[in-house]
Amino acid sequence: MMGQTLMAKVTQNRQRAGFGGVSSRSFVPGLALYTGSDHMTVPGLDADIAPTHGQKAKAATDVAAPASVTMPMSFGRKGTLEVLIATTPAEIDAAQALRYHVFYEEMSAIPDETTRATRRDADRFDAFCDHLLVIDHALTGGEEGGPFRPEAVVGCYRLLRQSVANQNGGFYTASEFEIEPLLKRAGPDMQFLELGRSCVLPPYRNRPTVELLWHGIANYVASRNLDVMFGCASFETTDPASIAIPLSYLYHFHMAPDDWHVRALPDRFVEMNLLPKDEINPRHAWRMLPPMIKGYVRAGCYIGDGAVIDRQFGTTDVLILFPVAQISERYATKFGSTPNS
Repeated sequence: MMGQTLMAKVTQNRQRAGFGGVSSRSFVPGLALYTGSDHMTVPGLDADIAPTHGQKAKAATDVAAPASVTMPMSFGRKGTLEVLIATTPAEIDAAQALRYHVFYEEMSAIPDETTRATRRDADRFDAFCDHLLVIDHALTGGEEGGPFRPEAVVGCYRLLRQSVANQNGGFYTASEFEIEPLLKRAGPDMQFLELGRSCVLPPYRNRPTVELLWHGIANYVASRNLDVMFGCASFETTDPASIAIPLSYLYHFHMAPDDWHVRALPDRFVEMNLLPKDEINPRHAWRMLPPMIKGYVRAGCYIGDGAVIDRQFGTTDVLILFPVAQISERYATKFGSTPNS
């Protein structure tokens, strides 16, 4: 089973790198949709996703290849929705337009002059990241498999592999968190994937879209032989005192163990340990977590030490660390295998 293969590989790599053994946690099914941060949660949902054009996706094997190397462009389809990797500048531009609409028009991000003029959420990372898209064929306005209108892109995720980041100045997350010590401890046998810039149009914040996005990510992880997913998850506030309870809860109950410990950058570090552990009611604190962080915690993720205020996006960010081996075998089998027709 693919789930067993993924867990066995990351376990072996962690042991070779001096990490502790991996415990396989049971995954609690649940769905959490995008609420304005860079990330969605991992859903524990049944997926009935068919390969497009009656073909199975081919796995790419060159882990160190640049993001432009051809790999399976489509990871599957559910009804009129399809999840695929962007292959043209126009498709990436459509993702940037979607991100602008959600981050700057719907949410509270503050655009600079260029962003406002172009109506695109864009930065230097877009040029070498892979862009996972969900498109709605009902909006393509053209023949099946042909070019589609930008508004047909209804969801997206930005994916940055460690091998690509190493060739292009590092990870975006390094602007907020000290991830380099963890990468050095892990060693070259363990490969990391940064997840970011995730968003979905409001009418599509539902089960099929989320299933497709995570089906695409799971197959991307498997095809690229990756071991750890990580990135920032956000509270929609720049006032840490207003979220003292959930921040303290994450600190006391879900902090990464020593092997996986990562801190916020010293000049951006915001203390999460704002309340003593014995003063926290876990049930109450849980209800205060954003949906996407609830989902990551349910799935067994680790939380970094210290939060970071992102004033441009109007958020307080925490670091999510998600070893592939923490995904239950049930989830890895559903979302990590080639879909059935």
